[in-house]
Amino acid sequence: MKSSHKGFAEGTLFALNIFIVVLLIAGDSLVVPRWLQPVGRMHPLILHFPIVILMLAMVMEFFRYRAEFINEKLYQTFTSYLLLLGALLSSITVIMGLFLSREPGYEGDTLQWHKWFGVSVAFVGYGVYLIRHTSKYTVRFAKAGAIITVFCLIVAGHLGGNLTHGNDFVLGPVMDKSKNVVPIDQALVYNDVIRPIFEVKCQSCHNIDKKKGGLMLTDSAAIMKGGKTGKLFIAGDPAMSLLLQRVHLPETEKKHMPPTGKTQLTDDEKMLLYLWIKSKAGFSKKVIDLPANDSLRMIAATRLKPAEREEEVYDFSAANEKEIQKLNNNYRVVYPLASESPALAVNIYNKSTYNVKVLEELSSIKKQVVSLDLNKMPVKDADLKTIAKFENLRRLNLNFSDVTGKGLKELAGLKYLKSISLTGVKLNIADVKQLIAIKSLNELAVWDSGLNPADLQLLQKQNPKLSLLTGFKDDGKALKLTSPQLKNTAVIFKQNYALQLSNPIKGADIRYTTDGSVPDSIKAASYKPGIVFTQSTVIRTRAFKAGWIGSDTVQFNVYKCAYTPDSISFVKYPDDKYKGDGAKTIIDKELGGDNFGNGKWVASQKDLAVIMWFNKPIDLHSVSLNVMRNTGSQIFLPAGVEVWGGSDQNHLKLLSTLKTVAPKKSDPFALIPLECKLKSEQKISCIKLVAQSLKSVPAWHPAKGKPGWVFLDEVFLN
Repeated sequence: MKSSHKGFAEGTLFALNIFIVVLLIAGDSLVVPRWLQPVGRMHPLILHFPIVILMLAMVMEFFRYRAEFINEKLYQTFTSYLLLLGALLSSITVIMGLFLSREPGYEGDTLQWHKWFGVSVAFVGYGVYLIRHTSKYTVRFAKAGAIITVFCLIVAGHLGGNLTHGNDFVLGPVMDKSKNVVPIDQALVYNDVIRPIFEVKCQSCHNIDKKKGGLMLTDSAAIMKGGKTGKLFIAGDPAMSLLLQRVHLPETEKKHMPPTGKTQLTDDEKMLLYLWIKSKAGFSKKVIDLPANDSLRMIAATRLKPAEREEEVYDFSAANEKEIQKLNNNYRVVYPLASESPALAVNIYNKSTYNVKVLEELSSIKKQVVSLDLNKMPVKDADLKTIAKFENLRRLNLNFSDVTGKGLKELAGLKYLKSISLTGVKLNIADVKQLIAIKSLNELAVWDSGLNPADLQLLQKQNPKLSLLTGFKDDGKALKLTSPQLKNTAVIFKQNYALQLSNPIKGADIRYTTDGSVPDSIKAASYKPGIVFTQSTVIRTRAFKAGWIGSDTVQFNVYKCAYTPDSISFVKYPDDKYKGDGAKTIIDKELGGDNFGNGKWVASQKDLAVIMWFNKPIDLHSVSLNVMRNTGSQIFLPAGVEVWGGSDQNHLKLLSTLKTVAPKKSDPFALIPLECKLKSEQKISCIKLVAQSLKSVPAWHPAKGKPGWVFLDEVFLN
């Protein structure tokens, strides 16, 4: 006779399976009311119980007819109860899963297969329980039922893991991902650098089967479409892009992505997404199309294979090592091209000591020299006869030398010459045609050589395989100049700052402004070596040259800091996630840059306050805080700044205050020094500095009503 509780469980199990059938018949017409949705969301929590219980029950069922178990009453009774409990829990789990599947964001083939294998677990488990006490139930049925149930459990669990964590969740750690890494010369920025980030960190929630927030990150069209909350990013404007806002939110925030518990993006991955969006988020650009010093290219290079190159085989023996050592001096470097290679490279670099003898002295190793760099050397046409004796020469750099086109005919006999660079050498079309005749030549650099677009098109037509490196695009339009570069190694100074700007294009005119305006080629000051700044300055600069498009404007901030405290400590502490290296982070003369997660910033959603001490009193005129504004990531300027000072911590008085304007939706990303000027010169030994957070984010922001973040990376005292 059945116990009352067992009879109740069997009746419940029957009703649950009928309910499952009803839900399956309802299909897409099933609408789960809001109050019932939490039940569906318990599916991932409950499913582990039926998996374990059914696994154990089916193992026991598989062996139930063995001689040592068939007459064992405890074994048989325990198996029966275990199977009943497993079937009951699996039915409940299936119902929860069907509820959950009706929420937005769940669709696709993986979901369908997961659903039907899950339903099969419930039905097969119930079926085994129903017939296991009948006379027709044999050892064959017992083993088959156990195997089928376990198989369905494993497949349903695997597919569920893919839905939750993404494809290849189980085998991902042991798969050889290095096979998927492409060489940098073949890599596309999106396909080989950005997409892998989405695949590993984002697609578990945003795929064809699970569109959380209506967003898919599986192809370019879906990425550009965005989700329910709008477009994922604004190309060229990372500060206003939803993607970057979400990944930079604190992990404690509900909208932070990836969600807490998932593998988080690294700082490099966040920076790659930022730089990709900043560069207008293209889907077809090659990595090598980016400038060599481009940040996106440099970070991408660490994640890609080096360019694949066929190892060249040389038919000459290595030179004597002592001879090579003897040829190295203060105007010439001779070194092996690669480890274990007989090929040598030569770099001649001292212009004042150059003459043809510098080349003639290399006669003992002329067979081994395959690369010769004479950049900016006063090489004459007559010297090319000596160069032509380096019979195995592959690469020759004559940039900005004194050769003319007439002497280039001397190089025609170099049958292995692959690359020659003549940037800055004045040429005409007839001169270059002499080089086109060299069959081995595959690269020719003729930037700033006087050749016009028509000449270049003609040369390219005569040798389509030749890579012409020119100052012109294929459409005949002039190239844009690269932006000026700051050569100074530091941007924080104590007394004065000697500005050092450069541009890789010879003859470029560098113009700059210090009033915040965009430099032009007429009114803006022209940079010359020797310019010195004695105060903190925002420098905006561009490069110009006739025949070229002016460069993009680039900004350099230089900061004066006359005093450094002897000790410093927090009065109001930063958030644990953004505490840097303690209070000294803001006086270590290291700026945090664009990436606020690199450990060089301190931040809080409450007020930040530090106190600083000096062994000797200082004459203080102003205090500046370098802060970040990134409204998309809930980072705002401090609502106010207070500067307190005195002879010691117990005798401080308010020296200066600063209130910032209310934030606007259009405020761009910026790193801003907020200066607090003292009304009069103060002689002090102790300073207390308070940066007040924005207590309530404006109504136009997604985080409206919550406190804003204050980010601080450096304090300047003058």
